[in-house]
Amino acid sequence: MSKETAFYPRLKALTDEWMDLFGYWAPLKVTDTIEEYRAVRESAGLMDFTMLRKVDLDGPGALDLVNGVVTRDVSKLEPGHIAYGALCAENGKMVDDCTVIRRDAAGEHVRFCGANDRDYEIFSRLADGTEISVREFTDEMPHLCLQGPLSRQMLQPLANQDLSNASFPYYRFREDVEIAGIPIFMTRLGYTAELGYELWVDRDRALDLWDALVEATQPQGMKLIGMTALDLFRIEGGFIIGGVEYDPTVSPYETGLGWSVARDKGDFQGRAALERDRDATTLRLTSVVLESGGDDASGAPLSVDGEDVGFVTQAIVSPHLGGKTLGLAKVRKDLTKAGTQVTARIGDQPVAGEVVQHPVYDPERKRAKES
Repeated sequence: MSKETAFYPRLKALTDEWMDLFGYWAPLKVTDTIEEYRAVRESAGLMDFTMLRKVDLDGPGALDLVNGVVTRDVSKLEPGHIAYGALCAENGKMVDDCTVIRRDAAGEHVRFCGANDRDYEIFSRLADGTEISVREFTDEMPHLCLQGPLSRQMLQPLANQDLSNASFPYYRFREDVEIAGIPIFMTRLGYTAELGYELWVDRDRALDLWDALVEATQPQGMKLIGMTALDLFRIEGGFIIGGVEYDPTVSPYETGLGWSVARDKGDFQGRAALERDRDATTLRLTSVVLESGGDDASGAPLSVDGEDVGFVTQAIVSPHLGGKTLGLAKVRKDLTKAGTQVTARIGDQPVAGEVVQHPVYDPERKRAKES
């Protein structure tokens, strides 16, 4: 049964179109999907992202424990920084894509964010018998994402700290920020390929934060965002999601996360299998543009000269590409070069397409990093 986030009472008053996302109710749309899309690309959008799983690990050796599970070498992570990567099972297959947050110099306080309940189970099992405490607190600290080129401009008047790029760079976090007088755990990252912030708040102040943000930012063009618009951002931006780009049978190499596998660090969960999969996994994530199909192209098999070479994971009608059908796709790794001609089978119909630059929207992430 789907759970309600702390922000559900406010959203329920605005929409009756919902979906289950990682076990929580999430709005499909709040106003109009294209209006929501344009707001994030041109000004800012606010979305409830509470459903991401949050785990704190505290005690001597916490960072080492996490480093023995995730693919990144987070032992090199500096305090105040965030690392993105994968968490794999012993068989080298994906459990989650995740962020690791180092909160202190000694490596005794680590914050982990993913989207799978197995994360907490894995950390708890490994911490058993140590001095490390493992706490799952997803519901206790709901969070909102404010994303878009004007997000800093909208937040700064409400903040007690400097949010400039120099003071608060991409993939960093702050624990000393208040927004409208409300204490916030803030990260500078997101899922839209735009400048953006995540605002984590104690549950008993969640609606206070919502009301303060909406009151201050809606007159400036902020729109509340649903998950249908989020699919547009993530596919244009090349972001993966569990249950679509990966499941427990898929290697991180196949999802575009091969770069996150730190082969030069010590042993970690799934390492031997990942060494095997580096060459054995034949598919790689890329982007394809099709002549037609829209959402119906999701799941379509892809072929080259009649030979099956992969499939579309999810497709959209892309506003950034002027209404063309854009899909994230798994394609045989020797065919991922932009310009490769492919054929998608949508129902009984062959549809021409090609592999394109991946991701198609701001591939160097300049808008998110340098704004």
